[in-house]
Amino acid sequence: MSTTVVPQPAWQRLADETDALLRSLFDTAVSQHRPRGAVTLLAIGGYGRRELAPFSDLDIVLIHEKPRIEEAFVTALWYPLWDSGRKIGHAVRTARETYSMIKSDLDTATALVTARVVAGDERFGQKVIDRCNIKLRRQSREWLGELHTRVLERHANAGEVAYLLEPNLKDGLGGLRDIHAMWWAHAVGLGMSESDLRVLNECNEVLLRVRTALHHITGHPGDVLRLQDQRAVASEAGFVDDDELMAALAAVARRVMWISDETWARLDPPADRSARSARLAPGVALMNGEIHLADDANPATDPTLVLRVATAAARTKRRIDRDSLDRLGSVSQTWPAPWPAGASDDLVALLLEGERAIPVWEALEQRDLVSRVLPEWSAVRCKPQRNVFHRFTVDRHLWQTAANAALFAHQVTRPDLLVIAALFHDLGKGYPGDHTEVGLRLFADIGPRMGLSTDDVALVATLIEHHLLLPDVATRRDVSDDSTIAYVAQRVGNTTTLQLLYALTQADALATGPTAWGAWKAELVGTLVSRTEHVLAGNSIDSTAWRLFPDAATLEIMAQGNRHIHAHDGAITIVSPDQPGLFTAVAGVLAIHGLDVLSAEAHSNEQGIAASRFHLRAIPQNGWSEIIRDIHQAFDGGLNVDERLAERVATYSRRKRESALGPQPPEVMFHDEASSNATVVEVHAPDRIGLLRDITRVFMQQGLDIRHARIATMGDNVVDTFYLRERTGSKITGANRQRIVKEALLAELG
Repeated sequence: MSTTVVPQPAWQRLADETDALLRSLFDTAVSQHRPRGAVTLLAIGGYGRRELAPFSDLDIVLIHEKPRIEEAFVTALWYPLWDSGRKIGHAVRTARETYSMIKSDLDTATALVTARVVAGDERFGQKVIDRCNIKLRRQSREWLGELHTRVLERHANAGEVAYLLEPNLKDGLGGLRDIHAMWWAHAVGLGMSESDLRVLNECNEVLLRVRTALHHITGHPGDVLRLQDQRAVASEAGFVDDDELMAALAAVARRVMWISDETWARLDPPADRSARSARLAPGVALMNGEIHLADDANPATDPTLVLRVATAAARTKRRIDRDSLDRLGSVSQTWPAPWPAGASDDLVALLLEGERAIPVWEALEQRDLVSRVLPEWSAVRCKPQRNVFHRFTVDRHLWQTAANAALFAHQVTRPDLLVIAALFHDLGKGYPGDHTEVGLRLFADIGPRMGLSTDDVALVATLIEHHLLLPDVATRRDVSDDSTIAYVAQRVGNTTTLQLLYALTQADALATGPTAWGAWKAELVGTLVSRTEHVLAGNSIDSTAWRLFPDAATLEIMAQGNRHIHAHDGAITIVSPDQPGLFTAVAGVLAIHGLDVLSAEAHSNEQGIAASRFHLRAIPQNGWSEIIRDIHQAFDGGLNVDERLAERVATYSRRKRESALGPQPPEVMFHDEASSNATVVEVHAPDRIGLLRDITRVFMQQGLDIRHARIATMGDNVVDTFYLRERTGSKITGANRQRIVKEALLAELG
């Protein structure tokens, strides 16, 4: 009968090889210097657990019985390790010093919980370990409180493994250190169930496998899984691709997070732990400070019970009793179609609890209860969104968007439809195809199943279809152009839908990440909404009143006819007698100084005076004086912009990859009807230093004037939009003329 041999994990194999090396060094040192009294070499921390990645620190401590130990012996042991290039965390102590340190030093205390004897006197070493553990258990309450405080501090700095674009596998919430902290807490008395310990072991293996692969791939120590390494790490760690890798990490981290929350909650139980039950809703009770299923509740026959439990937990900010959650998970059935009467109201009630609902969603996911309510949800569960904008997995992003939408509920006439649209707007990302089109097909089934009216289904579908309309138009089009407003008004249709869409846009952007929403974008979207609302109310447009640039102050400077450069906050305005290449020169100077342009406007009057304004992503750290000086020199021919740009390209390393797709091939698109007085040209290209200068130089060479520009960086790529006119003031007309411009751009973009 054959026996299947399970391969030894790489981290254990490396630990065993290190053990053999240390024993050899220890024996050699003993034979040469013969220390007095018992001496033992302990592996502690991760090495004590036999968890060594290729570049892990080697944590060891030499403990001796006598008050002094021969320096020659210690030197003979440490020097070969230092010479090998390994990063050693080492200490030399007496047993008495060790016992004293664990009374006051948490790092020593936690490291010794996983200690084991590697070399030397086995009996003496084990005696030290056992006595340390006894002392630790005696003061466990004090240590557990301090350890939990450190855990929370670490989470604040490292973020969440499950949701970050580039997670910290060790220090992040749901990472290796959380597992180690719970093992330590269990060892000193905060008991954990066998099932939780088993889950933590499984999660630990996955995280160790990925961390070991990361060290192999990068060839250096590190715990942050960078985007550019994920594909290679996935292959090294045995995953099909990087999507499967990140989904597995999200799933593992979520399990660790939940067990961690459950475990640490026992350190600080609710103050109102009364055994008496208080009924909160049909089938739902508050008891011992937690949300319980009532004794007479039956999840098998009452499918909406799960939402009533969830809403009660969110509303009271209480945890769901674990036995009740287990019971819901084992008994609850997939919801029928159509939903039971009032079920959609229960879902809305939970969503309107806002931020308080998110930990409740997480608890439901631990028992796969969300997919019982919405089978389509399983496709987005733990699904990564690996680009520079999104910080959350798809499901977590949807919960956060709904929570944010609840903050805007008082600003709209249909808050119920707002939070429903927020929950479903990106559901299509779990399926092949365009996520908006797929999402519309999914909601065409979900809406009627929920019991929504035909009109309500249509309104939510409109919100899903156009959930990117306002930010896309605001950041890629000129919101002072009448054609832009007409385009948005036609798609939105009425002010009710516009206000819902505006609230959804803000909730979605705030849930996406810090780079997806800011003062600049908020102002643009707000202006777009105001103008569109004005038109939908039946009013005509006064283009002059809505014109953003040039403003009155700039028009006054232009009337003087002189060159004038002024910078304020994150924008710089240039007024100068018009000549070809002014816009290109400014773009080049800004690139020389490493400044990213968000948008730019340009205008010239009949007197031959041109004005342009550039809005930057950030205010220059060293002020504006050098930049203004270089713009003057570039205009006067005293600065070789191309030469300085070449120096910057040679000096600064290539930017790291920031999206799953990486840089994409260049593309040029013409939109003839997007503006009433210019041709709109969209340029998609991989981002690089000086790109805006290169693009605008082509326009200068082609005899085209830039009236307006929007510069959008999308991770590794840019989507730059330009409103262009011929020098005669007309649009770029004719297929042949547009082909010439397009070919010139593509040739420059390479």
